Amino acid sequence: MPSIPLSLGVTGAVLAATLSAPPALAAPAATRPATLAAHAARTPAATARVTTAYALPGERVYPEGVTADPRTGALYAGSFTDGTIYKTTPGRRIAEVFLPAGADGRDTANGLETDRAGRLWVTDSTSGVQVYDMRTRARLAGFTVPGEESRFVNDVAITPDGTAYLTDSVRAVVYRVTPRQLAEARGGTATLTPYADLRDALDPHAPDGYTINGIAADPAGRFLLVVDMTGGDLFRLDPATGAVRRVTLRGGDLRHADGLELRDGTLWAVHNTVNTISRWRVAGDGASARLERRLTDEALQLPTTLVRHRGTLYVTRSQFDKGGPLGPGTPRLPFSIAAVRGI
Repeated sequence: MPSIPLSLGVTGAVLAATLSAPPALAAPAATRPATLAAHAARTPAATARVTTAYALPGERVYPEGVTADPRTGALYAGSFTDGTIYKTTPGRRIAEVFLPAGADGRDTANGLETDRAGRLWVTDSTSGVQVYDMRTRARLAGFTVPGEESRFVNDVAITPDGTAYLTDSVRAVVYRVTPRQLAEARGGTATLTPYADLRDALDPHAPDGYTINGIAADPAGRFLLVVDMTGGDLFRLDPATGAVRRVTLRGGDLRHADGLELRDGTLWAVHNTVNTISRWRVAGDGASARLERRLTDEALQLPTTLVRHRGTLYVTRSQFDKGGPLGPGTPRLPFSIAAVRGI
């Protein structure tokens, strides 16, 4: 998905009208992946709800990433089209600009993640990752992709020891930034280090196809999970050795999967172009996962990632297919982050 710099701006009247609208109840969509439809338990509409959590000001936002600061309850989201980072605080329904478009040469904002030290990590698909202090908004360091060949830095996860892992959806590699590397780059820019190469593990795909996407870290630091959105597979990455193994999936697959969230043995995945969220039970060693539930709802508006915060899933409504990088049309304003409960 190429970066498309576009102008921002939306009226408060449109924001207020959408935020005052009644919640949308989840309902099955007409189209969904065959494997999900055949094997997953249906999520009853009465127990699953998709509502609007907060709005993002701007006419061409197309949000891609979202994360939460567990210390303050603040949520952060990023614009794929120009790299703007938004922040919302508890009790407010309209986000504010936290980092402006194009700051520090950041053309896009894909994956977002917070760490225990109060830092915000923001991936830029064409360059790498920038790290910011969430209190002062100061840029702490940056890491760029080595080489000249095509790349698409997508998602980021952080293990308990403070190490960051980033997926590259074109090169099918995972980069690693250790706490020591972050300290050494402080105030400047360093080069990303490829840590794990998944090319040989993937099913055959087009040479220019997008493959690995979302990544999630086991809270205990034992493994990371990386999804192949094209092949529908899930892979287990050992942080200690870099070893990669395919996870055994039972009850379905992960085609179209984008962002991941892993908590207490439960894995949630958004399936972008089919407006679906799936929930999986992951084995303690990360070697297998069983599909438990799925929710398909047009109100998700082409979800790209999610974060679970205080019992609620917050999901980006990218609308990439409404005048964005995946198709023509007009987006529904305001752009927003959904709150999903019941799955």
